[in-house]
Amino acid sequence: MFNLILKRIAQAIPMIIVISIVSFMLIRIAPGDPVTAHISPESSIEDIEKIRENMGLNDNYLVQYTRWSKSILKGDFGYSYSNHRPVLKQITERIPATLGLMASAMILSIVLGTIIGLVSAMNKGGIFDRIFVLLSYVGISIPSFWFGMMLIHLVSLKFNLLPSIGMRTIGVNTFSDLLRHAIMPILTLSISDTAVISRYVRTRTIEQIDEDYVMTEIAQGASKKEVFFKSILKNSLLPLITIVGMSLPSLVSGAFITESIFGWPGLGQLGMNAIFSYDYPMIMATTMFASLLLILGNLISDILYGLVDPRIKELN
Repeated sequence: MFNLILKRIAQAIPMIIVISIVSFMLIRIAPGDPVTAHISPESSIEDIEKIRENMGLNDNYLVQYTRWSKSILKGDFGYSYSNHRPVLKQITERIPATLGLMASAMILSIVLGTIIGLVSAMNKGGIFDRIFVLLSYVGISIPSFWFGMMLIHLVSLKFNLLPSIGMRTIGVNTFSDLLRHAIMPILTLSISDTAVISRYVRTRTIEQIDEDYVMTEIAQGASKKEVFFKSILKNSLLPLITIVGMSLPSLVSGAFITESIFGWPGLGQLGMNAIFSYDYPMIMATTMFASLLLILGNLISDILYGLVDPRIKELN
């Protein structure tokens, strides 16, 4: 297992380097100039060039990237162009909100998706199965931003049941208030993964029910309930770890969209605001932290899969 972790970390290092280079170049060649946020109509050409020089934007891309990467290795992510605060401090302030939102959405997706998939498989061809299959198609097809806006329109604006924006009500610091604010963002972020997991669990369970070992165990005197919980359920849910790992990219990207829609004060909202204000240091920092979240999530997925399946340990 230790060798597996070292191998995954070694594979992650060049991946992070490539991501940083591609992100850096895309940001630099994208339309827009961060200098425009620091000048006025009265600014002269000399003033603009001086601001550009102070921001380090007059150097070629190689020099800029080398300077940035050296600072990153020292733990210095620079200062935001927008508010002149340390980038790392702002990220550490926001990342707990993003992690909490992602973890809650993932847990909800796993629990609901597993229950729906199992119930659908055990009632194959029945009314519940048909309803769940239809809903899973809808869940996969609906864009998360559209679903989020529909929730705001119906739940918040029309029926006034839940708050539409923010993480807390001003002056209120209770868990119930936090939960009321989190319900719609969590539902928006989890709907697609819930549909995918439910379909996967349904398919795997149906496949396992038709396996020869099921008939053998029943013939040997085991009840259907024992076979289901001891054999079918384990074999159906084991690969679910891989599915969860594969869903992390959509979870991270979905968090950026969801936080922007609901004003959730997390890493995604911070990154989106940075993009609109051409805040290069903040854009790079949020991109790298999002990439690290993906790599770390996949590493955890590999470790968990290795723990529950001894064959993985032997291969590594």
